[in-house]
Amino acid sequence: MKSMFVAVLVVAGLTVAGPAMASEDLSKSAGCVKCHANADKKMGPSWKDIAAKYKGKAGSEAALVAKLKGGKEHPPSKASEGDMNKIVKWALAM
Repeated sequence: MKSMFVAVLVVAGLTVAGPAMASEDLSKSAGCVKCHANADKKMGPSWKDIAAKYKGKAGSEAALVAKLKGGKEHPPSKASEGDMNKIVKWALAM
């Protein structure tokens, strides 16, 4: 019984961690990590600083995706709009 409980916990952990790792991989393949890091400021703010700035603000996901697509306040991203949405959701969840 105890091993069944541990197996369920492992599967649940992988289910939650899978999308987060996928979004982190997307941010790497899109070139985001050249300017952004998880906790440290590089050329751009850290993912955690971005999440803190936009926490609880309505429409923040759409605003950030628009900023990425616009290329005015942010260098143009080579990611697709769907990937941008995933990256933004991942970053805001930090």
